[in-house]
Amino acid sequence: MSNMKDALGRTIDYMRISITDRCNLRCKYCMPYGVECVPRWDILSLEEIRAVGICAASLGIRHIKVTGGEPLVRRDCCQLVKQLKSTPGIEKVTITTNGVLLERYLDDLTEAGIDGINISLDTLDRDLYQRITGTDALGTVTEAVRRACAMPLSVKINAVSIDFSQMDEEHREAGQDGWRQMAELAREYPVDVRFIEMMPIGYGRNFKTINHQELLEEMMKAYPCMEEDDRVHGFGPAVYYRIPGFKGSIGLISAIHGKFCGDCNRVRLTSQGYLKPCLCYEDGVDLRRILRKGQERPEEEGHYRWPYAGCPSDGELQRELRKAMEQAVLRKPAAHCFERPGQVTEAHNMIAIGG
Repeated sequence: MSNMKDALGRTIDYMRISITDRCNLRCKYCMPYGVECVPRWDILSLEEIRAVGICAASLGIRHIKVTGGEPLVRRDCCQLVKQLKSTPGIEKVTITTNGVLLERYLDDLTEAGIDGINISLDTLDRDLYQRITGTDALGTVTEAVRRACAMPLSVKINAVSIDFSQMDEEHREAGQDGWRQMAELAREYPVDVRFIEMMPIGYGRNFKTINHQELLEEMMKAYPCMEEDDRVHGFGPAVYYRIPGFKGSIGLISAIHGKFCGDCNRVRLTSQGYLKPCLCYEDGVDLRRILRKGQERPEEEGHYRWPYAGCPSDGELQRELRKAMEQAVLRKPAAHCFERPGQVTEAHNMIAIGG
């Protein structure tokens, strides 16, 4: 198996694959009401994603994260997980979900071979949850967390660190103290609760992130015995902490105030087939054009037949994909510029890029 490196010598072994831009929530910082989805023709098919997965594995990708949108709104999501997990060279397949449909598909995901589940959940305050997401589904999500933690899986909770007082005064207190409620989940369950600084992408530009250095200081005051956890928790940049008596750990992903670009190991594939070496910039390569041989949208979508139908490992296709992916990785920038929002060139919303 080869190892793919960028121009700076960083090993690239992790790919995030967005399989849809649809979602069943309307989070204010991601996909508020009024955001339109792209036509279904523009979304990569299961076979097309599989072809990319085969190529990625041959180049040294070992871990694939399935994202969206909300990946579980796509009916063939579990089938895709199974196919990716069975791809030679792929060691780990995980998924990020908002949890609303997770309980329904948890058994299917487990059967498909999923290795881990990340659940996006920003608050345990029911009113605030509804204000953020537009949906009264907190109970459904927390029950999915409970069930997932009972399975032989790695379970992580992703909470975006937002200053919720921007929304209204009513939720100032819930937003200020919300981190502690979230952290307490790690006392009750064997789960990693990770706090993620809001990145200035799309509608996220309208929200102020909480500085994680300040948050860490608050945590140390609340939990004086908290200490850094040096165990390996996955492939990502989170810094983890252990608290005596807790079944799980607390993690901080500090993209703005704790830049970790020097160790970046990832690329992103959007649901429309655009491979991005860095979230911050618009640069990338259009793999869909290669997959479809430049074919334009047909007048009747049902009459379209993928040129490589039934043969995602076709030699010619794989050579072209490999060349394009290697070029994209070599153009991977040294670092993002999120601390300088005016220099961020990525204009799409996170729902279009993939979370």
